[in-house]
Amino acid sequence: MGRRRLAREVALQALYVADVSRTPAEEAFAIVVRRDGSDLDDETREFARGLALGALARIEELDALIQARAQNWAMNRMTAVDRNVIRLAAYELVARNDTPVGVVIDEAIEIVRKYSAEEATRFVNGILDALKALRADAAPAAKAAPKPKKPRAKTNDSETEGA
Repeated sequence: MGRRRLAREVALQALYVADVSRTPAEEAFAIVVRRDGSDLDDETREFARGLALGALARIEELDALIQARAQNWAMNRMTAVDRNVIRLAAYELVARNDTPVGVVIDEAIEIVRKYSAEEATRFVNGILDALKALRADAAPAAKAAPKPKKPRAKTNDSETEGA
């Protein structure tokens, strides 16, 4: 497993702990790292920490963005794993432009496949597909300049009439 995937899984676990036990962000992250963090190098730990604490700091904003796109699904009706995978990916889409959109979505789907039900992959993918537009709004792609129109040659009918 790659280091970034491992970091995302650690961040997910911290989000999960904070969500289900109402544990403060720093403490939730510390609990996960104490329990499962012995294999983490410093770079992986810091990436996981940045994701977890960043997502938890913006959880109300992320939940509002998710809720607006999760038609007929209240946040509290989603399983805790699915809800937190979506939050984590939403945070990366909104705040971490260093990871391509496709990578964020693919990683989230693989993590859901590992920690949730197979059917959840379609649900999570659908919401993340709607959320990916957030990245496009934050950094619009440069549009090609329109081609200049060629000037039309003027014809002066009065010049040709008398000739």
